[in-house]
Amino acid sequence: MADTKFDLIVVGGGPGGYVAAIRASQLGMKVALVEREHLGGICLNWGCIPTKALLRSSEIFNFIKHAKDFGLEVKGEVSAVLPKIVERSRKVAGQLSGGVKGLLKKNKVTVFDAFGKLAGKAGADRKVALVGKDGAATGEITAPHVILATGARARVLPGLEPDGKFIWTYKEALVPDVMPKSLLVVGSGAIGIEFASFFRTLGAEVTVVEMVDRILPAEDEEISAFAKKSFEKQGMKILTGAVTKGVTKGATNVTVTVEQSGKTQQITVDRVIVAAGIVGNVENIGLEGTAVKVEKTHVVIDDHCRTGEPGVYAIGDLAGPPWLAHKASHEGVICVEAIAGKHVHPLDTSNIPGCTYCTPQVASVGLTEAKAKAAGYQVKVGRFPFIGNGKAIALGEPEGMVKTVFDAKTGELLGAHMVGAEVTEMIQGYTIARTLESTEAELMHTVFPHPTLSEMMHESVLDAYGRVIHF
Repeated sequence: MADTKFDLIVVGGGPGGYVAAIRASQLGMKVALVEREHLGGICLNWGCIPTKALLRSSEIFNFIKHAKDFGLEVKGEVSAVLPKIVERSRKVAGQLSGGVKGLLKKNKVTVFDAFGKLAGKAGADRKVALVGKDGAATGEITAPHVILATGARARVLPGLEPDGKFIWTYKEALVPDVMPKSLLVVGSGAIGIEFASFFRTLGAEVTVVEMVDRILPAEDEEISAFAKKSFEKQGMKILTGAVTKGVTKGATNVTVTVEQSGKTQQITVDRVIVAAGIVGNVENIGLEGTAVKVEKTHVVIDDHCRTGEPGVYAIGDLAGPPWLAHKASHEGVICVEAIAGKHVHPLDTSNIPGCTYCTPQVASVGLTEAKAKAAGYQVKVGRFPFIGNGKAIALGEPEGMVKTVFDAKTGELLGAHMVGAEVTEMIQGYTIARTLESTEAELMHTVFPHPTLSEMMHESVLDAYGRVIHF
């Protein structure tokens, strides 16, 4: 190895890792990035991006099936060719992974194709051992600062261990060997619901099992209820307050025992997708003998991403919720700028938007109505339905709702919650408003363009104060 001494070493090339490396280079640091598998990490290669490519294919498939609703006639049978859909998804992921490689090269970041782990100190510097894919040591590099960005992996449930055939994690679900006629999804968070939506749209019979009393449990209760009704209208079967109790594998299918309200039932399906959360990749990265603290498989950090070990930092999924690529990227910037001595604001996780790309889409930022009340706020709540918006009707997307929650005393926007077409794009408007500490006054005085879906954002604010116009 020509270079072994750096100003910063980043272990992990996911969204947080590569963004941290690029920002550090911009600040004049000599940077090394150690990545053992794919630049771009889980998000780009096995998460955010390829799932969106799959969902786009299913969305277009759904549009074509309803072409007559738009005055269009499609000749012949429309079919979904799963291998081609998957092939496109993998090409999209590959293109972007190559793009990350180009960005790192452009910013003069030295990339090591290896597994990295803390290996003690070298004077004032930290040592990182490099291990090849065959498990053999390939050398050491040093730097005064090391950022751990090793990410996370799917949580494995006892009795539902992935086997690559009948029981899938998100990885197998992204490259399915067959199009299942029936599917059971365990977990109704973003990952589970997105796969449920994808396969249901393509024609699979889908059952979702969720252990708590509602789906999308991180979302506002009204939004969860609206989404559940929409999914059930599409033919999805949803079992809440339910848990899996056992699995029996057959020659071509799998039977899952599900308990709900004290009663059990046997559900036989072609495939099972387990989407019951994640665990941090804390193993074999050299944490032993350090002051790095791990709680519930995630590294504990302060508001500038510092661990308990001097010179060692952690970002992204490794460091705790929310498990989102954009959170990881922002943490990477905060961490590096703090290392460089810049004045940085700690990350406010309440201002991080969450997006779920099912049909209909779900997006939110800030406090739910229930959490705002639990925190002691007196609230004003506004709502506006998609059916009252001209653009939504013109698009043929009249199902949805925008909900806003305000502090009744100060007018502060406490939270915003949406379900419907393109809400994952719209939520950023409320996110900016939260960052700017906007009140209802600024939002009311903002002129929203017509005709757009964004007008519903304005109307929801007006509704909270008894001034709604179009409903």
